[in-house]
Amino acid sequence: MLNLIRRDIILQKWQLLFFIPIILFFILMGSHPVMTFLVASIFIPFNAYAYDEKAETNILLNSLPYTRAEIISSRYLGAIGYMLAAVGVTSLSLVLFDVPFTIKDIAISSSLFLLFSSFTFPLFYIFKTGHIFTVILITFLALAGVGPKAVIYLAQHSTAFIDFIASLSIPVVYTGAALIVFSVYAGSWVFSHFVYQRKAF
Repeated sequence: MLNLIRRDIILQKWQLLFFIPIILFFILMGSHPVMTFLVASIFIPFNAYAYDEKAETNILLNSLPYTRAEIISSRYLGAIGYMLAAVGVTSLSLVLFDVPFTIKDIAISSSLFLLFSSFTFPLFYIFKTGHIFTVILITFLALAGVGPKAVIYLAQHSTAFIDFIASLSIPVVYTGAALIVFSVYAGSWVFSHFVYQRKAF
């Protein structure tokens, strides 16, 4: 399974040349650290899906001595590994450019990445290849533009819920949020496994 994760890196060696410049672009444009971390986290795993969609790699993968469970697991575990690496590189870049950020920024961006991945990864197994990556990219950009305004609107009109959250201690809020995020990610993993086991190539 580790070889499947390494394969994504090897296949993307040329695209990875753009990884650092993209991070630097967001930093120099003054983007919020959360957005910079999020974009950096998304870069590698979604590029891997985009490559597989164009090359119809699943046909090749299913001819190799890997089970379908291992193929799905390499995607989900690999995404977490790439996210951690992206957080490390982005943190170093922000420090070098003297841009302040907090652990909270990393936690929020990581949670958003895992949630976004949870809802989009299964799409690559449900629908036929073609323009899935393009649709997901447009969706991400739309959410990036509309998402913050939607959160502010909900915060202003959901005072009872906000008051309840505010009454909880910080450790409880963070622990609860982490459990919800990882539960959704695990559920997505199981769902993708279920779909992929029954998919014909």
